Amino acid sequence: MKQEPKNICVFAASSNSVSDTFADAARVLGALIARRGWTVVNGAGAQGLMRAVSDGALDAGGHVRGVIPKFMVDNRWDYDRLPELIITADMHERKQRMVLDSDAIIALPGGIGTLEELLEALTWRQLGIISQPIVILNTDGFFDPLFAVFDQCVKAGCLKQAHTALHATATTPEQAVETIERLLRQPPQPHTSKYD
Repeated sequence: MKQEPKNICVFAASSNSVSDTFADAARVLGALIARRGWTVVNGAGAQGLMRAVSDGALDAGGHVRGVIPKFMVDNRWDYDRLPELIITADMHERKQRMVLDSDAIIALPGGIGTLEELLEALTWRQLGIISQPIVILNTDGFFDPLFAVFDQCVKAGCLKQAHTALHATATTPEQAVETIERLLRQPPQPHTSKYD
C-alpha cells in the first residue's frame, strides 16, 4: 500500500567489489522504497550499492533522484538510467542537498565516503541542525565495529549515552523501511545538546 510521498536519502558504497549479500539487500531496499511511493535520493553513482539501490527502485516502478558534483559527471561516473539528476558544484553541496531535501536517511555498507556522509548526518542531528530519522542497515554485521567505536566514545567521555540513540539500527531492508515508517509517524524527539 502506497503511503504519503517521501524522499529517502540512501548512503551506500560505490564499489563493485562489495559482496552479493550487500548488493541483494540494496536492490531489495530500493524496491521496498519504491513500492511505498517514496523517492530514492542518492549520489547518482553508476556502480556498487548506489546502482543496486537505484536499479531496485526503478525496476519496481519507482523514482530516483541522483545528486552528484559536476566533476563526477565530467568523469562519467553518474548513472545514465536515473530519471532525475541534480548536478552540484562540489561534494559539500551534494551532501547538503541529499540530506536537507530528504525526510529520512538510510545508511548501507560503504567505504570512506559513505562513512563520512553517515557521521556528518549524525553530527548534524547531534547539533540539532536536522531532525530526520537515520537508520543504519547493518547487513551481515557490517557496522558492528562502528557501533563498538561509539561504545568506546561513550566510555571515554567523548559521547553522551543519549546520543547513541541518534540513529536506529536494522538488519534487513524490510526492517529498515518499517523503522523509517514508524519513526516518521512519531513527533520529533526533543534535542539533547552535547553541551549541557
